[in-house]
Amino acid sequence: MDLSARVEGLFAEFERQRSNLNDAQEKMREVSETATSPRREVAVTVGQNGVLTGVQFPTSAFRRMTPGELSTVLMTTYAEAKDKALTRSAQILQPLMPEGADAATLMRGATAADTYMPDPASLPAELRDMFGITPPPR
Repeated sequence: MDLSARVEGLFAEFERQRSNLNDAQEKMREVSETATSPRREVAVTVGQNGVLTGVQFPTSAFRRMTPGELSTVLMTTYAEAKDKALTRSAQILQPLMPEGADAATLMRGATAADTYMPDPASLPAELRDMFGITPPPR
């Protein structure tokens, strides 16, 4: 395969992946998850990455709680909603991840993003030359 055909193939693959990433990004912007405390004192809604977007008190049960109890229930419910949102975001992202990569651990900050980046030495020499990438010495 000549260099031109190889570059065209790489560019087509890049465009496909970029389109898939754009679709995933759009879906992730729409992520919204709600958790309600067991006794319905509070309901917490979060968006992508667990950003708090709403707090509701579906019943008057919160009025019988001390500030400390309410704080604990609120934070526990928030953590549950955040976990649901991160799980949903990871499900959207997982098909785009390299083989063996876990989107859930990446979303939760349990692994560095560069862990999933290709080893520069594994890139074709033409690409390394084109982009000025020099693999680290082995």
